Amino acid sequence: MKSNHTGKWGREPLNGQTGGMELMPVVVRNVVIGEGMPKICAPIVGKTKKEILNEAKTLLSASADMAEWRVDWFEDALCIAEVMDALKGLREILKEVPLLFTFRTAAEGGEREIGQDAYTMLNQAAAESGDADLIDVELFMGDSVVSDVITAAHDRGVRIVASNHDFFRTPDREEMIRRLCRMQSLGADILKIAVMPQSPNDVLTLLSATEEMHRNYAKRPIVTMSMSGMGMISRLCGELFGSAVTFGSAAKASAPGQIGTEDLEKALLLFHEGLQSC
Repeated sequence: MKSNHTGKWGREPLNGQTGGMELMPVVVRNVVIGEGMPKICAPIVGKTKKEILNEAKTLLSASADMAEWRVDWFEDALCIAEVMDALKGLREILKEVPLLFTFRTAAEGGEREIGQDAYTMLNQAAAESGDADLIDVELFMGDSVVSDVITAAHDRGVRIVASNHDFFRTPDREEMIRRLCRMQSLGADILKIAVMPQSPNDVLTLLSATEEMHRNYAKRPIVTMSMSGMGMISRLCGELFGSAVTFGSAAKASAPGQIGTEDLEKALLLFHEGLQSC
């Protein structure tokens, strides 16, 4: 955006957390995440290095605040040297645009499988490169993997987006909040969950979980979305419910329900102006 607006965990209590948390925005380069309008993040999903770099150039003229490189789409995604070479090229093109490095596993809707050790080593290499501003780490890769990646990233001033994606269903409200709280307790800087609705009520459940998490538990920015066309409203109303980032496509969408960045910016501005008039 070119404007400057600003299940697995059982049934235990939500980590003893209580309401009234003070949420601290995350500043990445010149972008403040967790304050004002939701920031627009556009995915880069090329299969070859040439396609990846061309998509980055296209993104520069799009209405996007941030870029996400979906490394799992890259044909050489399992070769660390090739990934680091492409990452360096992205950094040179994107300059001051914040860059999120994401290997989305097949289990969570990504393009390929990867073992825990390879996943950890790849993300640690991205942190050490100095070319990624944020790194996505999947919560369900396990506490040890998440902790190792967070430590490597934080040692080098890189921020972590802990994430969970369910492409089949929408967990209940309490479970979604529990997962977000777990991400926070592990030390992630931004907490993200994306789910698939089977009914309009599922979309309401996601929005309710977002609002409750933001109001009662979040000390860090949260990012939530209900996928597919049915869940599109969740990509537009984050400013009201507490979601700090929304994903829109500058070239090719990386998930069902993504909106083009130009249309997304117009909708967010319209929503923002409506809230300002309240």
